[in-house]
Amino acid sequence: MFVGHYSVAFAAKSEKNKIPLWVLFIAVQFLDYIWATLVLLGIEKLRVIKGFTAGSMLDSYFHPYSHSLPAAILWSGVAAPVYRLLCRWVGCAYTKSAALIVGAAVFSHWILDLVAHPRDLAIYDDTWKVGFGLWRYRNPEFALEIALLAGGIVLYLMRNVMPAIRRKSVIVFGLGLVVVQIGDTYVPRNALTDKATAMGVWIFYTLFLVMAFFLEKIGSRRQINSR
Repeated sequence: MFVGHYSVAFAAKSEKNKIPLWVLFIAVQFLDYIWATLVLLGIEKLRVIKGFTAGSMLDSYFHPYSHSLPAAILWSGVAAPVYRLLCRWVGCAYTKSAALIVGAAVFSHWILDLVAHPRDLAIYDDTWKVGFGLWRYRNPEFALEIALLAGGIVLYLMRNVMPAIRRKSVIVFGLGLVVVQIGDTYVPRNALTDKATAMGVWIFYTLFLVMAFFLEKIGSRRQINSR
């Protein structure tokens, strides 16, 4: 699962909870940020194998600290107080319900990975591994990613008041994510090293959250002036 994770970020954002979209972009990929960091440190293990599954080259055969079920629950619980500290730092509105939504967004990553991954998600420690393995079926997995993303963006547009220029920008951004997913799923490429792959995760995910940050700035001055 790749851009499908962002469907949860879009769907969770509303005028009521006032969670910044970029915060939700971090939340839905938080487990992968931890995973990429631990791979770079040599703590968790990854093999990048061309043709490993139809939809992914990633054989993440040891990742109990980021992607086991207990770890996912733990990191989701950590996310709520971290969000409160973040709100104090950047000055965003804080409510307990919003903190719970951020925690749920973190846990959504494990649920969606459960659908896509082969049996590499541990229920406990590095044992009792589960995964429905949709990555083995390229076209259905791609279709699910795009359907989730489209649904999340539609909910985002319905639940949030914004100027027309931002609505158009959201749609363009969504189309850009679709293009990224097409490249990830269908464009042939050579397998990278585990460290290069983990670094790529950091670079691309951070690029997407920066884009989400500026996306919600589009038209904001015009909206303020019109009130």
